[in-house]
Amino acid sequence: MSASTVSVTPDAVRASLKQCMDPEVPISIVDMGLVYGIDVTDGNDVNIRMTMTTKGCPLHETLVSDVTRFAKKVPGVNDVNVEIVWDPPWSMDLLSAEAKETLRGMGSLTNMATPAPIDYATAMPQGVGNLVKQEDGSMVLANEHDQGFMVNQAIVDFWKSCNGQRKITDLVEVFAQQTGLQRGQVEKEVMQLVKQLADGGLLIIPPSSSSTSSSPPPPGAQAPADAATAAAAKDGSSN
Repeated sequence: MSASTVSVTPDAVRASLKQCMDPEVPISIVDMGLVYGIDVTDGNDVNIRMTMTTKGCPLHETLVSDVTRFAKKVPGVNDVNVEIVWDPPWSMDLLSAEAKETLRGMGSLTNMATPAPIDYATAMPQGVGNLVKQEDGSMVLANEHDQGFMVNQAIVDFWKSCNGQRKITDLVEVFAQQTGLQRGQVEKEVMQLVKQLADGGLLIIPPSSSSTSSSPPPPGAQAPADAATAAAAKDGSSN
């Protein structure tokens, strides 16, 4: 059967997008609740309506490129159009049960003991764990407990750049170069990645790089999603 006669379904596209990771959190865009709609034309062109967690995200183009690439992995798909919309706005309520469980495993939705705070001025994160490439081309970072988190290339590149020799300010510069963006555009994303990967057991902060009197992160370093996860944790603890 030729590609032109293959019947493409929205479910098939959605299943492929389950392998497409949010560029800031190791959770698929489907489980994050970012995909609002998938339409397939008679000619097997795919139109995807989706949103992002925050407006003005500097990784906008990276995400659109990833979505297009994963949609085209479905046999028979021709052109892919990705439309980013802001109505309705994204919220934590859109997370799937699987995503919430993953975040709980990373310590983002639980009232677990708070680890030593990170000194953002001196911390030198060291990536730990292993990168596993699946047969379908997707990538998983696994921690020492063999807990795996699906990631995209941007997260893998950042994890590799955390070699224990770079301060966070240096990692901001590296990430800016990797993404082709300005430092100011990626600073918040770097802070969030450090937190998420550390919570997932994929980064360690050497003791000499942290202290109880650590400096606060630069203004704007805490992403809106972090405040939302805190609220979700409060709601969950009251149930």
